[in-house]
Amino acid sequence: MSAGEDLASGALWREFCRRLEQAGDIVLGAAPAANELDRAEGFRYLTRLLRVALEMNLEWADPDFPGFYQASHLTAKIGADNPDNYYLNATVSGARRYRITGRLGTVPILTFGSKANRYAIDGTMASTGELAREEMVVGADGRFEIDLAKERPAGATNWLKMEDDTSLLVVRQTFSDRATQTACEMSIAALGGPATPTPLSASFLAAALARTTGFVDGTARTFLRWTEMFRTEQFNQLATIDQTMFWRAGGDPMIYYLHGYWQLAADQALVIETVVPACRAWNFQVNNYWMESLDYRAHRVHVNHSSARLNEDQSVTVVVAASDPGFGNWIDTAGHEHGTMLWRWTGAETHPVPRTKVIKLG
Repeated sequence: MSAGEDLASGALWREFCRRLEQAGDIVLGAAPAANELDRAEGFRYLTRLLRVALEMNLEWADPDFPGFYQASHLTAKIGADNPDNYYLNATVSGARRYRITGRLGTVPILTFGSKANRYAIDGTMASTGELAREEMVVGADGRFEIDLAKERPAGATNWLKMEDDTSLLVVRQTFSDRATQTACEMSIAALGGPATPTPLSASFLAAALARTTGFVDGTARTFLRWTEMFRTEQFNQLATIDQTMFWRAGGDPMIYYLHGYWQLAADQALVIETVVPACRAWNFQVNNYWMESLDYRAHRVHVNHSSARLNEDQSVTVVVAASDPGFGNWIDTAGHEHGTMLWRWTGAETHPVPRTKVIKLG
């Protein structure tokens, strides 16, 4: 049957719902995450991925008429999302040329990356171009323009490279203090494209819904595999050395990632100690089993170079526990018994691996 016939009969919608139903098996199959909180968060996670996927693949899917949307934020979280980050995504095509116009805020770290988004295929998001604030030409009033194209356009003041299979633009703005710093304002437009969008068709809707369920399934499976790997190899420690996997999943090449898995009894704490190298920034966070950052609206679930209290020797001690132990920088488990965790060194000269130990409280 054609897409039009499937649309008219309802087969298109029923197939979409069946694929969503099948995604629930990912949550049900995670045996270590079978308690009430983990399972409830797992199904909520699927609904969050669905919201993101619909924005990405249906609402903002036309590369001739791109717009910025957030793939990770307070209530939609993917792959150990950084509580210090303000993420923006836009759908683009390597066959087009685009221009970003904007004005800087006071956020200290700003990066742009063009990506080949293959999450629904093999769980990867390959980098096809990177541009940082320090590499950009910016006007005295903070205004800037960036051209996105496979080849640098004549007269472009700033250029972000794309490849044939580039499909996504990712903008990261990293705060050290959200209360006092402001984000950059920006917009994106295709150059030389049609004047108005094509009306929605059955074939476009069918493809968008298929990509949506593929994204939900592929993303959930990718980061569940990460959790299971960390649980096996990095139990209550931060010991990730090979960065290739993280960069393949869309990680920022400026960042060195140290992932791990934590599990604590109610009367236990995980003590993390490290020297602090010369770097632009660092932070640490705890996540749930599905690699979503815990609720940083209501709990202290992360710490960074600005908010941390350092030791006298300028090292830092972080303590993960259900209640404040009275020393170090306390990170709240927010009612969770286990999950993943992540330490980031951003623009660091060296990448020390923090020491960890589990202690009994009281």
